[in-house]
Amino acid sequence: MTLINQVETFPEALLNATAQSLHSLLPSPTLFHLTGKHKQPLFITVLQHGNETTGFLALQKLLKKYQHQELPRSLSFFLGNTEAASQGLRRLNHQPDFNRIWPGTKLTDYREAKISQQIVDIMQQKNIFASIDIHNNTGLNPHYACVNKLDNQFLQLANLFGRLVVYFTRPKGVQSAAFAEICPAVTLECGKPGQQHGVEHAFEYLKSCLHLTHLSDHPVPPQDQDVYHTVAQVKVNRNSSFSYNDSNANLLLDKELERMNFTEIPTGTQLGKVLDNSAMPVTAKDENGDVVTDQFFSLVDKRLQIKKSTMPSMLTLDEKVIKQDCLCYLMEKMKL
Repeated sequence: MTLINQVETFPEALLNATAQSLHSLLPSPTLFHLTGKHKQPLFITVLQHGNETTGFLALQKLLKKYQHQELPRSLSFFLGNTEAASQGLRRLNHQPDFNRIWPGTKLTDYREAKISQQIVDIMQQKNIFASIDIHNNTGLNPHYACVNKLDNQFLQLANLFGRLVVYFTRPKGVQSAAFAEICPAVTLECGKPGQQHGVEHAFEYLKSCLHLTHLSDHPVPPQDQDVYHTVAQVKVNRNSSFSYNDSNANLLLDKELERMNFTEIPTGTQLGKVLDNSAMPVTAKDENGDVVTDQFFSLVDKRLQIKKSTMPSMLTLDEKVIKQDCLCYLMEKMKL
């Protein structure tokens, strides 16, 4: 049973739609295929998180540019969680995270997971050229690209976006990891939504990728790229309340946390205060899913501290995002 519509054109209204109006324009999941000069399609996914609008605006700008001229390369694209986008939310309460239900996920019973599998199968049959998934951050983060394989073509694709690259293998079920099994794939992190320079950066990148005839197999020169490996994902424990403002919460987080993103923080750095000095309020898991909390965190005089020098990313002041996703990721620099 096919759960996704496939069309070879798009409604003109898409060019001027807002992220909030997309769901009424396209109420069912739709995969778009546009023909270009080079037949191997570039695949773009946007709005997997409904409040991350930069990718949609960049794609919209790309479609406007080529509305009346031939695309340099065939283009396929999928607009992710348009229902959540209609309310300006990452996801709705009854929904899974759309970037956790791609092949490789454990959440296989969700209808969205079945749709994602069909999309991968369809694009594999089309002999896909490359895959790009576009996101925003909620915290203060620089623009960077993510890869799930340390392959030269993947790193070349990431380097087109900028010198900062993150390599990760968890969480499972993300779009880029699923597509990494069939083509070079990247995730773009374009800063906070609502920033025009993020839209411009993503648009210029997409335009450049459409003009690529091939991806080089040569290594990116070390001086042109900084690659960081995500070594742990950190979550606040479900039985531990947390807040940036409520002093009665079990974990009172430091309001300056997001300024630590992509900064080497030394041993002893404080992330927050805890009411109960005996109970560790967070759990860190490595890329194998093993608990490594004791390697990275300690409680000292009711303060949650970093135990070893590390570099965090995705720290945010948005408490709902922390609940729906995680507190942060911890990284270390790689030598390739």
